[in-house]
Order: sequence, then C-alpha cells, then structure tokens
Amino acid sequence: MYDLPSEYPEELGLPDEFHDFQPQLLRETCKLPNHDDIFIGTDLNIYYDSRHTQWHKRPDWFLVLGVPKAKQQEDLRWSYVIWQEGVSPFLVVELLSPGTEDEDLGRAPRRIAQPPGKWDVYERLLRVPYYVVFDRYQNGFRLFKLTGIRYEEQPITDNRYWFEDLEMGLGLWEGSFQDAAGVWLRWYDAHGEWVLTSAEVAEQEKQRAEQEKQRAEQEKQRADKLAARLRELGINPEEL
Repeated sequence: MYDLPSEYPEELGLPDEFHDFQPQLLRETCKLPNHDDIFIGTDLNIYYDSRHTQWHKRPDWFLVLGVPKAKQQEDLRWSYVIWQEGVSPFLVVELLSPGTEDEDLGRAPRRIAQPPGKWDVYERLLRVPYYVVFDRYQNGFRLFKLTGIRYEEQPITDNRYWFEDLEMGLGLWEGSFQDAAGVWLRWYDAHGEWVLTSAEVAEQEKQRAEQEKQRAEQEKQRADKLAARLRELGINPEEL
C-alpha cells in the first residue's frame, strides 16, 4: 500500500488494487430495497465548506440517500458539493492503511490554519450518521454512529451490523472477488443472505441453465427407453 511515491510531493502515493476492488464490491452489493434516489461515491471528492471551496475529503466509499441519480452521461458527477446537493452522506466507509489510519480514526493532531481531519469533517461538519472503518490487515471493521454531537462506537455481532433505515446490513465475507481471495466488506439482506454481484448472478443463471439442460436430457433418455420398451412389446408409442 502506497509503496511508490507520487509525482505530487503532498501525496503519499498510489493505492493498491484492494482500494479499487473493495469499493466495487460495496457498490455492486448495495441494492437497497426501499430507496430509489441514492448516490454512491467511490474515491470522489466531497466539498463540504462553502467558505473554503477548496477544502475537501475523499472517502473510499460513501452512500447518500435522497439525491437523484445521473440520467445522462454528461450529468455524471465530477465531485460531490454539499452546498449544491444539500444532503450529507448517510454512510462513509474508509479502508484503513498505515499511512492514513490516524486521520481516519481522528487521532491525527490538527495543524493551525489547515483543514480539519476526516473524523472532524464527518462527525462535526457533515454530521454523517454512520462511519465505518475497515482494517483488512486485522480482518475487522469498526462502526461509529452519530449520537448527539459525537460518534459512539457500536457493538458488532458475528462481524455483522444491521441498518434499520436501509433494511440491509454490512458484514465480513470470506471469499473471492475479482479472482482475489480474502476477507471483504459486503452487504447482506433481511434474510441474512449476501447480496449477489453481477458475476455471481450470471454464474447462478448459468448453473440453472445447465441443470435445466441436464434435466431435459434425462427426460429425453427416459422417454426414449420407454418408447423402445413399448416397441419390444409390439406397441407403437406414436399411436398412444
């Protein structure tokens, strides 16, 4: 993670494939049953202060409820500007890494005349109701809920957390995504089942088609055997 320097001195470097794959999995499996107008941002700038228009944070993944989706390609967002959208994210997910952990968890001291850190922005300025940090090195995630004016860490049971407002939950799943095996953060439904990705849906449909083909072949073989037996008895099956 962040193993090579960036051409921009102020940046730590470029993230690894995990920071590409994990948000993809969250996006693919976030299929909310009772919310039509949602926006999902992945590695997209959030501009949060109209008095300081250059100040921004870039969450690894975030979900906004009650905002319209882009209907045309030219309407796709370049960034998420709070004073234009009028709605703060409902959930922000940050993927912990050694270079960003202190800021993600609100432990980094704020320097004078510098923008506030992520924790302060999510908690105090944007007042994001839920904040999740996922540590893939420890295979665990922590979830903070805005209670009053402060984030309070919530208990995680069996590596799962249910969002009543969304009628969906987040949990840790062990498996392969994009041919990479490991522990991943993904969504599950009201039945406790993992929401399928498009590739998993396609694989299921392929398996069902193959099973139907096998059943049809078995039925044909049985019918052929029955017809042959009837002919042995002197009965023409086509006349039955």
